[in-house]
Amino acid sequence: MMPLLDFELYRKQVTVSKNPLVQLSVIDAGRSPAERTLLFIHGFGGYAMQWEQQLMEFADRNRVVAVDLRGHGLSDRPNTEYSTDELVCDIERVVEALHFPQKFVVLGHSFGGAVATTYAVKHPERVERLVLVSTSVDFVLSPLLKLVFRFPVALAEPIRKMFPKNLAAPAFVLKSMFHHALSKWDGSNYLPRIKAPTLVVIGHRDIVFKQSAYDAVPDLIPGSQIAKIPVSAHLVMLERPDAVNRALTRFLGSAPVSWREGREREKTDLVKRRPWLRHYEADVPFTLAYPTQPLHRFLDMAARHYPNNHAIVFYDRALTYRELNDATNRFANALIEMGVKKGDRVALLLPNTPQTVIAYYGALKAGAVVVSLNPLFTADELAHLLNASGAETIVALSVFYRLVRSVQTGTPLKRVIVTNIKEYFSPIRSVLFSIVRESREGHRIDLHDANDAIAFGDLLKRSSSELPNVDIAPDDLALIQYSTGTTDTPKGIMLTHANVVANTVQLRHWLTDIDEGAERTLAVLPFSHSYGMTTALNLGIAIAGTLIVLPTFSTREVLDVIARYRPTLFPGVPTMYVAINHYPNVRRYGLKSIRACVSGAAPLPLEVQEAFEKLTRGKLVEGYGLTEASPVTHANPIYGTRKTGTIGVPLPDTEAKIVDMQTGADAPIGEIGELVIRGPQVMRGYWNRPEETAQVLKDGWLYTGDVAKMDEDGYFQIIDRKKDMILAGAFNVYPRDIEEVLYENPKVLEVAVAGVPPEGGDQAVKAYVVLRKGEMATAEEFIEFCRMRLADYAVPHLVEFREQLPKTFVGKVFKRKLIDEERKTQ
Repeated sequence: MMPLLDFELYRKQVTVSKNPLVQLSVIDAGRSPAERTLLFIHGFGGYAMQWEQQLMEFADRNRVVAVDLRGHGLSDRPNTEYSTDELVCDIERVVEALHFPQKFVVLGHSFGGAVATTYAVKHPERVERLVLVSTSVDFVLSPLLKLVFRFPVALAEPIRKMFPKNLAAPAFVLKSMFHHALSKWDGSNYLPRIKAPTLVVIGHRDIVFKQSAYDAVPDLIPGSQIAKIPVSAHLVMLERPDAVNRALTRFLGSAPVSWREGREREKTDLVKRRPWLRHYEADVPFTLAYPTQPLHRFLDMAARHYPNNHAIVFYDRALTYRELNDATNRFANALIEMGVKKGDRVALLLPNTPQTVIAYYGALKAGAVVVSLNPLFTADELAHLLNASGAETIVALSVFYRLVRSVQTGTPLKRVIVTNIKEYFSPIRSVLFSIVRESREGHRIDLHDANDAIAFGDLLKRSSSELPNVDIAPDDLALIQYSTGTTDTPKGIMLTHANVVANTVQLRHWLTDIDEGAERTLAVLPFSHSYGMTTALNLGIAIAGTLIVLPTFSTREVLDVIARYRPTLFPGVPTMYVAINHYPNVRRYGLKSIRACVSGAAPLPLEVQEAFEKLTRGKLVEGYGLTEASPVTHANPIYGTRKTGTIGVPLPDTEAKIVDMQTGADAPIGEIGELVIRGPQVMRGYWNRPEETAQVLKDGWLYTGDVAKMDEDGYFQIIDRKKDMILAGAFNVYPRDIEEVLYENPKVLEVAVAGVPPEGGDQAVKAYVVLRKGEMATAEEFIEFCRMRLADYAVPHLVEFREQLPKTFVGKVFKRKLIDEERKTQ
């Protein structure tokens, strides 16, 4: 069954009237393709989630749609009649807007059953089956309740508020609906005209309406079935969900035994094709239903359910979800007022700060496409990517303003929005920063002299906090995320809302013990990198957790933050975990709050994993991803079977296989080849690079460029990058094999291996070595060390000692810079 809280992510707005504008809030979830489509209609004063138990039960195999009727729940509350005809017309618009199949099942509770019946009589060709729960032949209220509806609305509303769970609509809606719908509906005119097979579900001693009025319903419907549930309740589907669900299952034509057998056969067939599914943890589903919602919906829902929870902690300042959501709405409206249109690119040149989160989700809410830029870019790199993306708007930290200004003339930039890092500091920290660091580090700029610059804070103050009305489809672009360019020129990777939402949902289900609204994520991975964007930012917001935000990784600062704020989740890269493991007296910081960590971007050595788990008592597992896949595709199970040296198994709905690098044919188990991936998180393509897109996307499969192999259990092991492979005579040499051997030498701190000359042909193996502090060694010593452990063709010919290796801003060795240096010396 689908987790209950997930249903809020599947809400969407359906416009049922344009004059006046009326939008209904509709939950649309479940399987695609589905066995059936089930439409659930609540009753007078009710709301869609009163069907929660039925939605959970039937979403596994069906498409389930539950509507908040106009005036109810989260739907609009126009000043209209709320007549039966009006409500039925709304249902017709929902069916049309959501592209229902020709035949579907309609289920109605109480007066929702009257609406369902009226629809079934009007559209007999559409209704496959009809279910009426606690529906009366007429809706005659007791004299006391009738009296309430004679009160003026001003008096009735306080009474209504005393029963928010039973009356989820304001008094003026209830009063109008009572007079124009309930009091006028006569089931004896409609029930005999029902043509669809009908199930009538009745509780025992339901006292809301007369018992005789309930009992008359099945008698009036030709050939109807009846299910009497032994419970004294009107909301029988909530009070006795198991009994109601059994009755529904029988009526819909799938007996429980055959359902289980069919489900098992389906699982068996899937496992044959995907052997890794055998190693999923018990609570991880094989396949998921993905919300057809824009990415920022995660934030909207977190703010709705947990408005007063801390969304962000930034040093000693906190923002609640209500404050964060309001700020993102304000920023979105500010962009729109400035002329930013749907599909326009908005660049972010920011480290991890609250402003980054606000600008990111705000731009998405405005319908813009976010272009995240590395804060470490040079002027040439920045200008190149601004031109390539076509971004006309940029949000930059004040310390980068001069850099942006220096390239603006040669780029499409029209709007430069500037923010100071201290804007979200506490008052004391802000004053100290102004005195000690602001001017010295280049953060201070005078916006009065910067005529083209716009102050971020001023935009928020003068803009509306209402959610802007921008129609954003799942397949619309959300991001152009530039690759780090470790082996090639950075490419703009087009990720849709559907791509990133899917990857976030996949990770949410991979972490089986998530406590929604209570987790704390240490967010030090850069949000401008796809790994940090998804595993820290998007996932952290999707689970309504607290993001403990740090702009950069400093071991001491990270440990201080862990000691103070007690994070439970810590996505990172191996270099971060190594730094923490080796920090002096690290245990005094108390790391045992950390429960789960997924490591990416580089191989995770076993000794690093074991040492970190010993420190924290939590779980640290290796995963894998690439920006072209939003980015995560594989991970080791958090609490299940982990295989050292592997990237684990594919996430739900992710297919992966190994293909021969020459022929493209599927490789046998255990054979080395190229890793290819297919799944909902795979990119649309490269921005303005159709030829390169065609090279890596073939029949929906993403060719990763990584050399790998799969074992018989479906665990994958990365051997190396295809482009890093060294051509040594007649042999292919994989740098990672040599690096792992050199890491066995106790004198080695870091190592990278590449082929020289860089242009290919017959290459020599070269090792770049960083020694541990205090160690001394010779090139001949390492060559001999390798000769004893490697084949002759794989032994390095050259060894270069370095103080440090160039790295990307997520801690990955930047081999392209090493190769560029070699090219310059040729």
